[in-house]
This record gives sequence, structure tokens and C-alpha cells, in this order.
Amino acid sequence: MKLASVLLALLLTCGLAMAQDYPQRPIRVIVPFTPGAGTDIVARAIAQALNDAWKQSVVVDNRPGAGGTIAGDMVARASADGYTLMLGNVSTLAIAPALNPNLPYSPLRDFAPITLLTTSENVLVLHPSVPATTLKELIAHARANPGKLNYGSSGNGTTSHLGGAMFASMTGTQMTHVPYKGSGPMLNDLLAGQLQLSFSSVPTALPYIRSGRLRALAVTLLARSSVLPDLPTVQEAAGLKGFELSLWQGIVAPAATPRAIVMKLNQQISASLRAPEMKTKLTAQGLDAVGNTPEQFGAYIRAEIDKWTKVVLSSGARVE
Repeated sequence: MKLASVLLALLLTCGLAMAQDYPQRPIRVIVPFTPGAGTDIVARAIAQALNDAWKQSVVVDNRPGAGGTIAGDMVARASADGYTLMLGNVSTLAIAPALNPNLPYSPLRDFAPITLLTTSENVLVLHPSVPATTLKELIAHARANPGKLNYGSSGNGTTSHLGGAMFASMTGTQMTHVPYKGSGPMLNDLLAGQLQLSFSSVPTALPYIRSGRLRALAVTLLARSSVLPDLPTVQEAAGLKGFELSLWQGIVAPAATPRAIVMKLNQQISASLRAPEMKTKLTAQGLDAVGNTPEQFGAYIRAEIDKWTKVVLSSGARVE
């Protein structure tokens, strides 16, 4: 018993010493999606804030593919020293374990939660060639043309994938899912008219909505968006009771990362999120800054996994 206490004390002392010296070299933040995606936007804002605070390079490393699971597996296997982090989101940390029984990592077992960063809604956007200006008109058009509407997603297991599957299930329509390796290439095809619609993240779609290159029909929360207040919710516009699709980002480290380093990251990132200039930057992108404790974020991930498991089962969504 005494030996265990001594060892625990030594580990805590070592962890505190590491945290005091941390960081001594560049930190790498793995992003599971392509540059320009909503998650990438948040990652670069946080990386810059840490760089400014600690005067140490923080590098964003985009590793897209497989709905974010490639990046998740990479970080789960990385050294637990605080120098490899992942800016994951609802897809990598909650939907993937619900959708993929062979996932190579466990969000609850393999990661140390640091903090929830932002939340936002998705928005249903159409290419202007689609003959629908309301959600009810879109549903009628989809029912009259089964299988002819292609909806794009930023990858299997993303909210844009599950949003389309849930929408088709609740409306009794048939649409074809086309997954991409990120929202950038998906949007290029949507803007070119090769896709007809997408449940895109607000930060990604907002510039094209404002320019008129995409037509927005509804947002996916139960309450209207502060960024797009004139748009109805899906529930409001089409009577799809309980239709809710939210997008969030959070930062995690490999599971065995010392507690002292996790807390140092948590405190600095949370302070950055509270800064007025950061809030303004994120709000302009349609994002709400959060910042909570590692324990709160861990509980949030657990609840989100439970929620998305139910959505996957009820919608019949699968990985193509």
C-alpha cells in the first residue's frame, strides 16, 4: 500500500514537472478533414491562440478520409506526451462508434478529453437548379423522383451523411448518398450542379448562401439559428417532429496523456475561447464558443454516442 502511494506521488510529481515545462517543441493538431472545412477553421483559430500564448509553434495537420476515422486511429496510437492532439467532432467522436462496429479506436477508451470547443447547426442547401424553394416543395420533388436526387456529405459517418439518411427516413423519400473526403470537394461538386443538396455545416456553406450560389431551405436545430434567423427549422418547415442535427468540435489527446498537461491545455484553450476577439471570429463563422472541463466534455461525448446510436438504428444509415 505504501509502495503504491509512493509510486502515485512520483507519477503526479513527474506529471506536474512535465506540465511546467510544456510545451518545449511544436505541437501537432490533427484535423480529420480537408482544409477549409468547419473543423479546420476552428483548429486554425485555436492553433493560433496557443501559438500566441505560449510562443511555441502549433501546426495543423489535415488527415482526411474514412469520415475522420483515419485521423482518430492515428491520434489514438500517438505518444501520450501532449504534442499530438486531435480536433475531433461529432463524426469522429460520436457518430463513428455508432455507425462502425469495426472502428479501430474507442473515443471513450483511447482519448483524454480536453474541452468542447464549439457548437453549431447544419443547414440544408440546394443547388439553384433544383425546382424547390421550400422544404415541402423539396420533399414533393424527391417523392416524385425517387433515387434521382444526390446528396453530398463530407464523408461516411459525418453529420451531413446522417442528416440525409435521417431526412430520407422521416420523409419516406429515396436519395443517393455521395460521400467525399471532406466538405471542400463536396461543395465544389454541389456548386457545379453534380450534386443537388447537402446538409452542410453553417461555417462551410455560409459564404455561398450569402452570395446566392446555394439556396438554403432550413436549419437543423429545434430552434432558429442566430446566424440565419430568417430560415425555419426542419421541424418547423416540414413538420418533421424531433428532427435535430447539431455539429460540434472538441479537442482530445491520447488517453495516457498526463493529467497536468491535459489541464494546462484545458485552461489555456478555455481562456482563448473566452477572449472577445475569438468569440467574434467564431460567431462570424456561425459557431458558438463553449469551453468546459475535461470531465464535462467526456460526459458529453458519452451522451452523444448514445444519441447517435439510436439515430443510426432508426434511420437505417450505413457506411457505403
